[in-house]
Amino acid sequence: MVWWWWIIPGVVAVLAAVLLLGGLGWIFRGRPGKGGRGVIFGALFGAVAFALAMVGLDIQTYNRLSFERPIATLDVVQRGTRHYDVTLTQPPSDQAPEGVSRVYPLHGDHWRIEARVLRWKPWANVLGLDSQYQLERLSGRYADVSNEISAERSVHDLRPESQSRIDLWQLAQEYGRHAPVVDTLYGSGAYMPMANGARYEVWITQSGLVARPVNQAAMQAAATGWE
Repeated sequence: MVWWWWIIPGVVAVLAAVLLLGGLGWIFRGRPGKGGRGVIFGALFGAVAFALAMVGLDIQTYNRLSFERPIATLDVVQRGTRHYDVTLTQPPSDQAPEGVSRVYPLHGDHWRIEARVLRWKPWANVLGLDSQYQLERLSGRYADVSNEISAERSVHDLRPESQSRIDLWQLAQEYGRHAPVVDTLYGSGAYMPMANGARYEVWITQSGLVARPVNQAAMQAAATGWE
């Protein structure tokens, strides 16, 4: 929610306080009629300010709990039967200020991306903390389990070569049970069908990874490429 929304109930609350205090002042000075009107209008404006604040809090809660951000783009090029090159592009980060873009060969029908996720308590989300993640693996996946057992496999390590100064995952592992702000640590994954020319985006939500097709080739693959 945009910050200026809170100005509205704030202004109304200030007006309510002025009217209420003014009304009380008139009552103490022996003008109960005039003071009573001030108290009544002050209470009404106070109720309006409270109602607006509650609406704002509801909007803020919804926006924060549904917040998500893109963390990777995958571009697929077919090289052969069930053989693809997938270009994985990650946005700028502390470890890579200019972003990272690398090509990974994959075998199978689907690509699959996995990450560690640190999820905060919902009240911490509302206050501004977003789920943290670390990409771990990109792999190929076969639609048929028998192929998954016997066909050529492909998996690539996505973990950064160097860690940031503060490893939130390690800290949460060590102190999470004593930190009421941490909800859980878990692994999250998403997979989609591979097709020549397909482009996908991977987003981190407050609940884990979500993959979305972003061009026609990807949409067609997502509609028909699961068998």
